[in-house]
Amino acid sequence: MSSDIRMRLNQYPADAGGGSGGAQPNLVSTPAQKKAAATAIEDHIEPDTKKAGNHADEETSAAVKAFDAKDGHGWLLSSSLKKAHKTWGEQVHALMNRLGSEKSALRSTNLLLTNTDVGVRAGVQTVRTPSALDQY
Repeated sequence: MSSDIRMRLNQYPADAGGGSGGAQPNLVSTPAQKKAAATAIEDHIEPDTKKAGNHADEETSAAVKAFDAKDGHGWLLSSSLKKAHKTWGEQVHALMNRLGSEKSALRSTNLLLTNTDVGVRAGVQTVRTPSALDQY
């Protein structure tokens, strides 16, 4: 009788998830993929989001004006629309800022990691004292 003994340290069983949240099991992010994602944000997602936000802004402004013009009969709805319009504008602004941050982070990650590696290497080379093992 043979017994299959295995040791597993600091990891979840394959069926327990381990926090991947349904992500790809072998997530790979190359500089080219990051650049493509940043370009997609800049060329499509940001302009489309801004366009959608502007369209909603124009439509809501027109609705507020229409209810304001009803001789006071639409003032409750007008006031509510103004509040919703303000909140919508803040959310669009926050989303545009977030998209810009993500785009910037995608573009700078490779440079940041490269600079960190170079800096660590330079620091190790200048601070490290010679070892007796270096001659072997």
